[in-house]
Amino acid sequence: MDGNALLDETTEAAEGPGFALSRPLLVAYVADADSEGTLRAALSDLGEGLAILRGGIAYAIRDLARKPTPQVLIVDVSGVDNPIEALDELANVCEPDVKVLVIGEQTDLDFYREITRGLGVVEYLEKPLTRDAVVRLFLPVVQGRAAFPHEIIGGRVVGVVGAHGGVGTTTVAANLAVLLAEHTRGYVALVDLNLQTGAAAMLLGVKPSAGLRVALEQPDRVDALFLDRSAVAVSDRLRLIAAEEPFEEAPRPTATGVARLMSLLRKRFNWIVVDMPTTADPALLAVYPMAQTRLLVLTPDIVAVRDTARLRAMLTALAGNDRALTVLNRFGIRGGLPLEMVEKGLGGRIDIRLPETDKAVLAALNLGVPACARSKPFRQAMLALTREVSGARVAKPTSLWRRLLGR
Repeated sequence: MDGNALLDETTEAAEGPGFALSRPLLVAYVADADSEGTLRAALSDLGEGLAILRGGIAYAIRDLARKPTPQVLIVDVSGVDNPIEALDELANVCEPDVKVLVIGEQTDLDFYREITRGLGVVEYLEKPLTRDAVVRLFLPVVQGRAAFPHEIIGGRVVGVVGAHGGVGTTTVAANLAVLLAEHTRGYVALVDLNLQTGAAAMLLGVKPSAGLRVALEQPDRVDALFLDRSAVAVSDRLRLIAAEEPFEEAPRPTATGVARLMSLLRKRFNWIVVDMPTTADPALLAVYPMAQTRLLVLTPDIVAVRDTARLRAMLTALAGNDRALTVLNRFGIRGGLPLEMVEKGLGGRIDIRLPETDKAVLAALNLGVPACARSKPFRQAMLALTREVSGARVAKPTSLWRRLLGR
């Protein structure tokens, strides 16, 4: 079937509790009755678009881990010992394009500057709130009339590539996406750019939908609705974007299509895990400079060691550096090179080792479930990789959205 027709088909995306096709306009979490009353009076014209819940930022974090992220979010940081850390935790459970408005009891200018300039919060109002201040400073944000200094916000891109076919790149990418969604409670997109031979959908027990090829070849036809048509639900926080193009055809991605796709995804998801073909179309290579984190997957054999070194040279040519985490898959396999020989060949230490669990991984594939759900040793090793990828994000509360920007 023609790709244009596929994209034009009306498809219903599975809608989990955390990722909605229609997001609430404004949700406010406030800790006291006076603030609630002022917000209701000042924003009354929004009608059903306004939802105010009693509770501060801690309640907001718990609630939004289970519900769709609104387009605009008001949170109350009153009485919080470390509001910066709390705002950082809030970022883990919200879609990156949410516009955050904060109310609280802090009155010093340094706090205002830190959260609005350093953290990406749109506006801050100190209590007690006044109707005039809410109308003047909050309402334009809700109505889309305010100018925002940070137009490019978005999730963190993780590029995963294998030294050669068969080293387990898709297994690593798919299980990493599952565990990121499970443990960070962020919104995660797994993008399989193996357009004809991709296996991510099979590993997760779902079927790819139409649209990815068209998005890459004809970016002018793609808008935000692409996500709703093409993103397949794996869980409430994880979506898969993949394809199964016929072998007899030749997809022709464009650099513009790749850039637009990644831009759309970064605005909607906290994490974008990209399963890269080892031998990629030149247009797809544009993902590497975009990726804040890169994973090089290899097995303990001499060919994989050689090609990992070649991949590092490619990263230097494309992105200006060879910065990447090395993931040694099938560690301990009978007949494989010992660790010291692998590290000697690479000229550096292996960052993560995944144990040889071939039977469990194969059984998981045949059942259409993540391998981390079938093998405890593999899960523990993948959790170490998940922490390595997301650790700076949870351990260093420096910025609400800076981590999402990779800055």
